[in-house]
Amino acid sequence: MVFKRLMQAMGVGGPSVETVLNNPNCRPGGQLEGRIQVAGGDHPVDIEYIALGLVTRVEVESGDGEYDTTQEFQRQRATGAFRLESGQRQEIPFRFEVPWETPITEVYGQHLHGMTMGLRTELEVARAVDKGDLDAVAVHPLPAQERILDALLRLGFRFTRADVERGRIYGVQQTLPFYQEIEFYPAPQYARAINQLELTFVGTAQHLQVVLEVDKRGGVFTEGRDAFGRFTVDYATADQTDWGAQLDGWLRQSMRQRGLFF
Repeated sequence: MVFKRLMQAMGVGGPSVETVLNNPNCRPGGQLEGRIQVAGGDHPVDIEYIALGLVTRVEVESGDGEYDTTQEFQRQRATGAFRLESGQRQEIPFRFEVPWETPITEVYGQHLHGMTMGLRTELEVARAVDKGDLDAVAVHPLPAQERILDALLRLGFRFTRADVERGRIYGVQQTLPFYQEIEFYPAPQYARAINQLELTFVGTAQHLQVVLEVDKRGGVFTEGRDAFGRFTVDYATADQTDWGAQLDGWLRQSMRQRGLFF
C-alpha cells in the first residue's frame, strides 16, 4: 500500500511524502523494507527528522469500562535533520526491525478478525509533526506458532477473533506493554466443559512462550472459572513434539483437577 499526503503543517506548497513497502508481509523478529520518497514543495524547508513507527489497536481497561486506542510499539528514525530544497526529490531506503512479540494478523492466508497493524511515517518540520497515514502490514506466524495453531485446529478448535490487550501476564518474560489473545470456540470433545480457549504468544529471539487460558463452563453446583497453562517452545526443536497430544493432555488434566470430566 502506498500513501501520499500533502504535509498540512507546512500549508499549501509544502513537501509531500510517499512511503512504499517492498513487501507488506513479515514475521515476528523479521524486517520490513522499503523506501521513503520525499518531494520538495514550492519553498525550501528544514526537515528535523523522518521516523517510522509500527502501530496496532490496543484494548484498554479502565475504571469506567474499556476503550480502544492506537499504540506505537516500535519506532525507528529513518533520517536526521536535512534541508529539502524547492522541488528537490529524495529517496530514503529503510529496513525496519519487527519485534519478536509483535501480534500476528494473518493465519493460513486469512486475516484474523479484530486485528489492525500498520507502519506509520512521521515527519517533523519547524516543530510541526505530521504522522501521515498507515501502511497496512500483515504479520504471519513463526513456524513454531504455526505448530501450536495447527495442533489446536486438528483437535477441532475454531478461530473466533483476536485482540490486543494492554497489560502484562504474570510469570511471562514480556517487553511490550500489551499482549495478543487469539480466541477459539471449543472443540466438540471439550464443549461440555469449556466455553472458550484463548491463546497468547510471547516470543523472544531464543524461544516462544505460550499461554493458554480456558474459560470453563459453570454447572449447577460449580462456578465457571478460568484455568491457565503456560509452557515454552524452543524454535530448534518445535517440530519434534506432538503438540496435539500435549495440548489435549493439558486440557484434560486441567479439567480433572477442577472436578470437570468429559
